[in-house]
Amino acid sequence: MKHSRTDALVRAVQANCSIADARHAADLSLCIYLLQMRELFRWEQGLAFGAEVDREGLGHWLACRESRWREIEDQAWVPLPIGQREFDAHDVELVNAALAPLGLVYGAGLAGTDRPTCFLAALHESKHRDDGLALLVCGREYARGLFAPPAALVGGRMIVLRRESLARWLWEKFEAFSLRRSAGPMKALADAYALHDTRAFVAALPRLVDDLCESLVLHEIGEHRAGRWLEPGWAAMRLALDQRRTDLRVRAVRDHIADLEVTLPTLVERDEGIALHFWFANYEGLRALLFPTLGNAYAAWRSGDAGQALLNAARFGATHFRGLAAQILGLHERLGMQATPAIERLLAAPQAVCPAPAR
Repeated sequence: MKHSRTDALVRAVQANCSIADARHAADLSLCIYLLQMRELFRWEQGLAFGAEVDREGLGHWLACRESRWREIEDQAWVPLPIGQREFDAHDVELVNAALAPLGLVYGAGLAGTDRPTCFLAALHESKHRDDGLALLVCGREYARGLFAPPAALVGGRMIVLRRESLARWLWEKFEAFSLRRSAGPMKALADAYALHDTRAFVAALPRLVDDLCESLVLHEIGEHRAGRWLEPGWAAMRLALDQRRTDLRVRAVRDHIADLEVTLPTLVERDEGIALHFWFANYEGLRALLFPTLGNAYAAWRSGDAGQALLNAARFGATHFRGLAAQILGLHERLGMQATPAIERLLAAPQAVCPAPAR
């Protein structure tokens, strides 16, 4: 990257990242907030994975960052200077068209109903994928915020994959796993790559990222296909929600549709065992609560059933969550901006939980 041409752009994107963080960092639980702040500190300081974090330095940085946030949280996003022009920071397609000759990728969107995020990175690779989607694979990141999803579907026509964010996500998972090294999918993943300590993890990381990118891309392809029948009603419904918990529940429903219809069947059919361990290592929270017996199908695969239980569970679960999504859209169509309580009741009811498929 030629700094003389892009320093102002990096500063502008980072400023917008900070404004977004200032407005929405408080939405996170204290535990998640502290973990994400520590990783943002690691990124800003260029610390290697496993490097000891100076607690005093981190504490001072955290206090300064929170003080700065209070100063900027009401500011509007700044325009992005590229060449002799300035671009609206939300016009992702135009910005990326202007950045293509510079070998850069820009991303901006919503991580939740009202939680914007953005980043700027080097372009690692560009290719076309299923359904006519463009895939932009990002390398080194020059500007980022507190929330750094490793993959996203942007504008309905482009998948952005962030290798550096995936690497940091893998590090966080490995670091947490290393505290107990309990049995399960994360241990299976660690065993497959001989991740017995931090040095081994760092050595294996490039291969890990290469091997696991595809599962993230498959999820975004699944999101795109789900959107063919969910949109535009789904986006309108989410904008009408006024409870974060309800938004997390509806996101879990759509995630299930994407993964049960595309990601899991594709990984089974390709016999991508490592990626299946990775997927189930991240199967937690509301998704797991909505389909608790899916883990039984994973256990059957590990016992040697060649994935038949997983394929059966994926078909059964996809039908269940499509039906649930239709009910959510129906409630929004009928109740509009007042639909949140009814949607919350629907998704908190026992009937929202996908039962075990018949054998």
